[in-house]
Amino acid sequence: MTKRNIQVKLENGLEARPIAHLVQVASKYDSTIYINSDGKRVNAKSIMGMMSLELDNGENLEVSAEGLDEQEAVEGIENFLSGKVALAK
Repeated sequence: MTKRNIQVKLENGLEARPIAHLVQVASKYDSTIYINSDGKRVNAKSIMGMMSLELDNGENLEVSAEGLDEQEAVEGIENFLSGKVALAK
């Protein structure tokens, strides 16, 4: 299992469109990916689960992944949440 603490660096936090994009990023990987924030643990591939976190810019969370591509999965999620990957328009 790979875990990493990440700070959300998206100007408007995780609203509907960025959440949909994050779920698409997570779904590219075979690993099981979870996001932990404020005592909640949700599947990063679940749009409803991710919306329930109500994450804002500057918040810290933990990403954990388990599977053959777990390292790449955590890096992909980190790149998105840190603003290194642009949202598709």
